Amino acid sequence: MSLIKSKKRVADHGEVFTPRWLVENMLDLVKGETERIDSRFLEPACGSGNFLVPVLQRKLAAVEAKYGKSDFERRHYALLALMCIYGIELLTDNIAECRANLLEIFADYLNLEEADDLYRAAFYVLSQNLVHGDALTMRALNGKPISFSEWGYLGTGKFQRRDFRLDVLTGSSAFSAEGSLFAQLAKHELFTPTKSYPAMTVKDLANAF
Repeated sequence: MSLIKSKKRVADHGEVFTPRWLVENMLDLVKGETERIDSRFLEPACGSGNFLVPVLQRKLAAVEAKYGKSDFERRHYALLALMCIYGIELLTDNIAECRANLLEIFADYLNLEEADDLYRAAFYVLSQNLVHGDALTMRALNGKPISFSEWGYLGTGKFQRRDFRLDVLTGSSAFSAEGSLFAQLAKHELFTPTKSYPAMTVKDLANAF
């Protein structure tokens, strides 16, 4: 695979793709996190998914190792693994490719058809987690502040969702720094979700559009 799509894109956006061997070596530096189903990864310039694709593959391997004998748990924890992957991308074709690439890996792993509720739920999650926008300004294409959903699995087929603004989350480092006036505040005092949702099932997510 070429490391660039065009010289113009390199000049305009600094777009260069990281080779797979280097991606794997970098991910091995945090190997334990890449193999933890509920660890969260954000790629602020995700391109077509050079980093996010192998992260998902590692997470799904962890799902298979732990829940492979239970189809119910395997399907729901695979969705949780997908829910914990986030990306921001400025270029339209790249964000579309990234969503498609992750959805294909997820669907192939579970042998899903497009009409399957789990496929449609995954499609919806990716539409929320992979944002078409600018990581530098922390704004989506429509000009609104980028917001991400924090997903959690409650068990028995139910998921929890809370939305947070990216600029608030990134600003937390200043508050939590040693010596900061805010360093002693509890997390709940700094982080309030912009929206919380009732528990959702796969069918609820599939019908969320």
